[in-house]
Amino acid sequence: MTRRIARRTSRNAGAGPGRSRLRGDHQLNPGLTPRRELRPAAVLVPIVDRHSGPSVLFTRRTDHLAHHAGQISFPGGGIEPGDGDAESAALREAAEEVGLERDRVRVIGQLDEYATRTGFLVTPVVALVDVPFAIELDAGEVAAVFEVPLAFLLEAGNYHRHSRTFDGIERFFHAVQYAEHYIWGATAGILIDLRDTLTVT
Repeated sequence: MTRRIARRTSRNAGAGPGRSRLRGDHQLNPGLTPRRELRPAAVLVPIVDRHSGPSVLFTRRTDHLAHHAGQISFPGGGIEPGDGDAESAALREAAEEVGLERDRVRVIGQLDEYATRTGFLVTPVVALVDVPFAIELDAGEVAAVFEVPLAFLLEAGNYHRHSRTFDGIERFFHAVQYAEHYIWGATAGILIDLRDTLTVT
C-alpha cells in the first residue's frame, strides 16, 4: 500500500504553479467563484505507516482561532517568506503544531491546489510518517490529534454532500463522519482528491 501511495501521489511532486486543476468550495456551489486574491497556504497530509495498515493523522483546532476554529484539519497554515515553497511550509507547520519531527516524515507528492471560501489557496503536501513518532501539541492552535484508517477514507460511500447557511446563503460542501469526528469543508475536499488519486485504475 505505501508503495502505491508514493507512486501515485508523486505525479505532482516538484511541480510548480498551474500543475493541476483548481479544486475548492466553488465546485459544489454554482455562482460561487474563488476570490481574486488568495493567500498561499500549505497543509501536510500525514499518512502514518502503521503495521496494521496506513492511517491519516488529523488535528482538531482550538475554538478561539480566527480561521476554522474548532474544525478538523491537517497541520498547516500560511506560507511565510522564509519558507521557500509549500513543502517547507507544510513541514514547518507540522513541527510547530504537533511536534512532528522532519526525520520521521517522507514527502512523496502533492495534490491539487484547493481554494477556500475564507480566501486561502492551499497546497496539500502528502507525506508518509514513520513510526514511532512523538506528538507535542501547540496548545494555542491544536486541541487534539487523532488518526483515521486510510481504508475508510478511500471508500467513496463514506462521503456525503451537506449544506449550511453562510451570510444568508446556503452553501454546499463535502463531509465524512468517522466515529465522533465530523470532517468537512476543505479538509474533506482534499481527502476526496487523495481518494481519487489512490483509487484510480
